[in-house]
Formats: sequence, C-alpha cells, structure tokens
Amino acid sequence: MTRLTGDPSPRTRRSMGHVALHYAHRDEGPLAAKLLALLGYVETQALPLPDGSTFYRFVVDDYHQARGDGIVYLSVVPPAQAALVQAAREALRVGTAQEHSAVKTLRSAIEADPEYSFHLGLLVDSLEDVERVAAELSDRNMNDPAFKGRLNVTLNRPRRGDAAIDARLDASPAFGGVDRYAYGRNGVQLFVETDILTSGPLGDSMILELDYIFPGTTSHILSVVEL
Repeated sequence: MTRLTGDPSPRTRRSMGHVALHYAHRDEGPLAAKLLALLGYVETQALPLPDGSTFYRFVVDDYHQARGDGIVYLSVVPPAQAALVQAAREALRVGTAQEHSAVKTLRSAIEADPEYSFHLGLLVDSLEDVERVAAELSDRNMNDPAFKGRLNVTLNRPRRGDAAIDARLDASPAFGGVDRYAYGRNGVQLFVETDILTSGPLGDSMILELDYIFPGTTSHILSVVEL
C-alpha cells in the first residue's frame, strides 16, 4: 500500500489549481462573468443550471484552456450559504441604526486596505494593460448602467526609490496622482471591490486584484513584504 509522507518527491511539481467565486444574485451571472472578462480572465464554459443560474469556468489565460490549473469557477452563492449570511446580517442588524459596531470596524479596515480580507489577485505582464483596465473600470462605474456605482477602484504604486520606475508612474494616466503605496517595491496593484460578487463574513462584496511587477526585479511587492 502506498503511504503518503510529508516530504514530497523532488520531481513533483505543483501549481495553484482553482478558486471558486460566487455572484450574489441569480440573474447577475452574465454581469459577473463580464466583469471577470474585463479583468482579463478567459471564459471557457458557461453551463446553464436547473435553478436558472449559470455556472462558469474561467482560466487566467489561453495557455490554461485545457489544463487543470489557473482556473476560476464562478457560480451563484449556494442557498445554504446565502441563508447563513442573511441570518448573520440580521443578527448584527446590518444597515440599520442599531448596526453592530464590529460591522463598521471591518468595513473601515477594508476601505483602508483592500488586502485586509479575502481577495483574489491576478498577475499580468503589462503595465499598460493595468492602466487600460483602471480607466475602463472607472468609466463603467460612472457611465455603464449595468455597472454604475458598483465598481470601487483603488490603486497602489510601489514605494519610491527607483528613479526610472518613479518617473514612469509619475507620468502614468492611472498612477500619476496615486499617493497610496504597496507593501513593497517594484510593482503596482489595482483593486476593484464589487457587490456583484459576494465573499467575506457579511457577504457584502468581493475584491479582485491585478498586479504588475517591473521586469528585472527580484525584490518586489509579491516576493518581499515591507511594512
């Protein structure tokens, strides 16, 4: 009988397989799928389900189309989970004058730091792509009826110190006016918080992230955390 040990074979390779996301409302599956597509995820399957919702499979890029990794599954929040979240919200009196103080504390923490709670990050290899997505999400949040008021975009630039990177970002249409800094150097972050997706203890929203690392750097926002 084969025995599993805590020491993997040196020839065993691993990769991140998949993550499962939920959209909040049954009829908003196409909208949630469109948001993932705007961020660059590639849709490979849209499966209608008997309850009227749609189950989606996305991959991080075309290379992962037929692979078993780099996958994001997207479906409506399961009924039992939705019921539990609703019960918790009622117990905490969310949205009322008697709302529990812990709710405001958590929301304030996430507003100050999008990485405070659960979020999903995607690494891309083009700063221009991050800039384009930032502009498109901001425009849709203001002008697209389907997304209006539902996309809260936050940008982080790296800590200053590299003259070439600082100059590039100072001239950036997206990052030029940003005064928020990441926990590290040589990379940028885009966060979008949306109530189209649901996560966290209150089921309020979900935060998606795009990251870019400047080439030729080994110490960066995703390799070394700096406080």
